[in-house]
Amino acid sequence: MTDEDRRARRRGQGELEAQVLAALRNAAGPVTAGWVRERIGGALAYTTVVTILSRLYAKQSVTRERAGRSFVWTPAADEAGLAALRMRKVLDGEQDRGAVLASFVTALSPDDERLLRALLDSADSVDGADGVPAVDGAEAETGD
Repeated sequence: MTDEDRRARRRGQGELEAQVLAALRNAAGPVTAGWVRERIGGALAYTTVVTILSRLYAKQSVTRERAGRSFVWTPAADEAGLAALRMRKVLDGEQDRGAVLASFVTALSPDDERLLRALLDSADSVDGADGVPAVDGAEAETGD
């Protein structure tokens, strides 16, 4: 195999993680790294799959449980939940959360803005009688 062949076969950033997550979502329950390796195919080494799973675990995208001398793995959430987790991590990494959220909201399409408003309204009606959304089981700070 030439260097050019290796470069042509090289996957894009995050492609392996996406394949591993897709395999986990299709599993009936917790599965081993070997099971994941069989499902995603290719000539990946077992250690490569374990490395990918470990990186996903560090990102809180998967969970694991001890099973004998190894682990079994499950996705931490469905696709929407994982996208929300990524969005929260980006937001948490910024100093001016208000500016980031304002920029995000102003870039929404009218349909997405209506959907977001409806979701926020329904969250308000569930969170508390005082209209202040709860945060981790406590009332949100109002900034007063």
